[in-house]
Amino acid sequence: EATAAALLGSLGCMTLERISRRVGAIAPSATLAVSNKAKALKAAGENVIGFGAGEPDFATPDHIVEAAVAACRDPKMHKYSAVGGLPELKDAIAAKTMRDSGLEVDPASVLVTNGGKHAVYNCFEALINPGDEILLPTPYWTTYPEPIALAGGITVPLITDALGGFRVTVDQLEAARTPSTKALVFVSPSNPTGAVYPRDEIEAIGRWAVEHDIWVITDEIYEHLVYGANEFHSLPVVVPEIADKCVVLNGVAKTYAMTGWRIGYSVWPESLIDLATRLCINDHSCVNAATQYAALEALNGPQGEVDTMVAAFDERRSVIVDELNSIPGFRCPTPGGAFYTFPNISGTGRTSRELQDLFLEKAGVATVSGTSFGEYGEGYLRFSYANSTENIREAVRRMKEVLA
Repeated sequence: EATAAALLGSLGCMTLERISRRVGAIAPSATLAVSNKAKALKAAGENVIGFGAGEPDFATPDHIVEAAVAACRDPKMHKYSAVGGLPELKDAIAAKTMRDSGLEVDPASVLVTNGGKHAVYNCFEALINPGDEILLPTPYWTTYPEPIALAGGITVPLITDALGGFRVTVDQLEAARTPSTKALVFVSPSNPTGAVYPRDEIEAIGRWAVEHDIWVITDEIYEHLVYGANEFHSLPVVVPEIADKCVVLNGVAKTYAMTGWRIGYSVWPESLIDLATRLCINDHSCVNAATQYAALEALNGPQGEVDTMVAAFDERRSVIVDELNSIPGFRCPTPGGAFYTFPNISGTGRTSRELQDLFLEKAGVATVSGTSFGEYGEGYLRFSYANSTENIREAVRRMKEVLA
C-alpha cells in the first residue's frame, strides 16, 4: 500500500482506484537500478567500474551467434513457433539435463520461456493460491518475492548468515512450516551469496519437503558455476521422491553468456504441465524462434568455452576475496559458486546503502546494498566478479581511498 501510495503521488491526478494495487506494490529492481545509474554515469564521461549486474562479461560464443544468424535467414523462423518451445530445443534440454545433472526428463514436460525470470513468474502463477506461504531463504534474488505477491502468496523469509554458509537448515524450515506452507524456493549455487549446498544437506531438505507434502521450486541457473571442492547437485536427483512436487527452473543466460538472448526454461511434473502450457498460450504464445536456435546450438554444440569462462571466474573469485578482505572493516567469505561475493561491511561503521552510494558517487564503483536482497541484508554488499582482475584491483584501490 505504501509503495502504491508513493506511485500515486508521482502520477498526480490519478486516483488509487485507477491503478492496480498489486502492481503498484512491486518493488523496483535494485540491481538494475544500480546498473542503470552506472551506465548513465559512464555515458556522461565518468570512469565507472561496475560490479552490480548479474551477467557474465564474456561475449556469447561465435558458434551460437552464427546459429541465430542462420535461423534469421530462414523464412520458417519468421512465423509463430511452437507453444512451449521448439520440439528440437525441448529434446536438447531434456538431453542436457540428463547429461549435466542426471535428471531424466520427458521433453513434453519442458517449457521454454522468455528468459529465466519469465519461468519464475509462470511457476508462481501456476502454483500459488491467495494466502499460500512460500518459504524463501534470505538473502535472496530480488525478483522472487514480487511474483509471489502478484499471485496472492505470502513470502516467509528464513534468515541465513555467513556463520552457517548462508544455507538454510531443516530445523529452520520446520520452525517456519504452517498449515499454509505451499512451497520452498531452493537455490544452489545462490545469488547473492554464492552459497553451494553439499549433497547431504540437499537430501535432508528434500526429504523434509517430501515428508510434509511441500512443493520445491529449485532454481538451477548457476549449476555450472561451481569452484574448488564444491559440487552442484540437483535436488530431484538426490531425492527422486520429490519429482511429482518439484519444478526445475533454468536457462542459458549465465552458462553461455546469453543474458540478452532471453531464453529460460522450466521442467514440470506431469500433473501440472498441461496447466503450465495453457498459461504459456495466454501469457506469451511462443518464444522468439531465432533465439531458440541459438539456445539449441548452445546446448548441443562445443562446451569448451564454458570451461574457459568458469576457469576465469574461479581465478577472479580468489582475487576479489583477497582484495576485499584487505579493506578495513570488510570480512569477505569465499563463495562456492555463481559469480558473486557478499562481504560483511559492518566494520566500516556505515550502512550498506551509505557505502553503495559513497562508492558509486565518490569512487566510481558500482555495487549493490545487501538490503536489496531482503530486509536482513543490512551490513553486506554484493559484488559481481564478472569483471577483469585489473578492474577488481583498481576498484578496491578506489574504495580504500574514499574510506581513508
